[in-house]
Amino acid sequence: MELFFNPFDNLVCILLGISLTVWFTLLLVFIIVPAIFGVSFGIRRLYMKTLLKLFEWATLRIERGAKENNHHLHKPYSNAIIAKEPTSFEEEIKEIRRSGSNKDLDSASEFEMSDIFYFTRRGVASIMDDEVTKRFSAEELESWNLLTRSNNNFHYISLRLTVLWGLGLVIRYSFLLPLRVTLAFTGVGLLVFLTCVIGLLPNGRLKNFLSEKVHLMCYRICVRALTAIITYHDSENKPKKGGICVANHTSPIDVIILASDGCYAMVGQIHGGLMGVIQRSMVKACPHIWFERSEVKDRHLVAKRLSDHLEVKTKLPILIFPEGTCINNTSVMMFKKGSFEIGGTVYPVAIKYDPRFGDAFWNSSKFGMVSYLLRMMSSWAIVCSVWYLPPMSREEDEDAVQFANRVKAAIARQGGLVDLLWDGGLKRGKVKETFKEEQQKLYSKMLVGTQEDRSRS
Repeated sequence: MELFFNPFDNLVCILLGISLTVWFTLLLVFIIVPAIFGVSFGIRRLYMKTLLKLFEWATLRIERGAKENNHHLHKPYSNAIIAKEPTSFEEEIKEIRRSGSNKDLDSASEFEMSDIFYFTRRGVASIMDDEVTKRFSAEELESWNLLTRSNNNFHYISLRLTVLWGLGLVIRYSFLLPLRVTLAFTGVGLLVFLTCVIGLLPNGRLKNFLSEKVHLMCYRICVRALTAIITYHDSENKPKKGGICVANHTSPIDVIILASDGCYAMVGQIHGGLMGVIQRSMVKACPHIWFERSEVKDRHLVAKRLSDHLEVKTKLPILIFPEGTCINNTSVMMFKKGSFEIGGTVYPVAIKYDPRFGDAFWNSSKFGMVSYLLRMMSSWAIVCSVWYLPPMSREEDEDAVQFANRVKAAIARQGGLVDLLWDGGLKRGKVKETFKEEQQKLYSKMLVGTQEDRSRS
């Protein structure tokens, strides 16, 4: 049988082989090896500075084009809360009574019809300026970062700007996305394989040492898969073994951001699929704390597992996100008290993302995990700052709720975030009856207090 060889096919195979060799060589030299040793060539920061200059130029072009075409520049709605002079519940009620009656306030009846207007006004204000639901939508930008999803009101300004956007689209999806997907599979694959191998070793210092090095290396590769540019502040306050690391929560990649600078014991529910494979391999090399679905709601069992971990001072610090859900990088919501009841030293950490390069917030009601990760990998970059705050301990006269609020306030203050008392569970649930009863108690207390003052006089 005579075989015929097409020279063109041979040339294509040779070129493909050379391309793959060059591709993986560049990955090995510039990404994987630096990740192993924890060094950086500064390429990502140079890339970030170049992007900033490009965004500034694009914004100037938009403003100039809008002026030339007499277009009104749309300013996105800001998620920030407008600060106003704080007033108490009783003061607001009295103000309404004064405006609605010429009587002296002390001679007023126990209940006045005008009081209804206070609750009506507060209800309408809550609907118009809801502090809760706006925390679960993407943060708006005041300038365009050449991502279509960051500017829904963008219209044609100039041919040059449109060509630049198209070029950026090609770069992000034809070069950056394949590179990042390759790195992500490399990092996850190495994590699963190497942790399974380390799990075969007997417990001891060697196993712990290798486990920490492998986790750091793999997480650093995953960080590079997002082109994450992270600035860590106050590293002397980094969480230590036998403690609890508490951080605000914006995205699932918060774990990667923190774990690329230190090793932690993860806490979470056991999943199936690829996530389950990763969890089962990780726990072979490191004492992570995974719960079955039926165990998650058993608070006493969860608290006992966490307490048992903390009793061994040589174990890695526990990483917990007490909000229980992702918030859109503008605020910190109520911390669940369970993390602050088990004792131990708490190491607060504040994480703040720069939305100009890509929105890190995960809106789980709108995007699945896979689609979210694809959005992250097709963004320009993930830029964030991490602040390690001084360790905090629960005071003698402080309950778990007060301690949680004190830690939350410190994180919000350092990260430049709004400190909110609302429960992040309102994202999918209704307002608890206790919140309604609190307002009712305040009103009743005011009426009873007014009556007692009149009886004394």
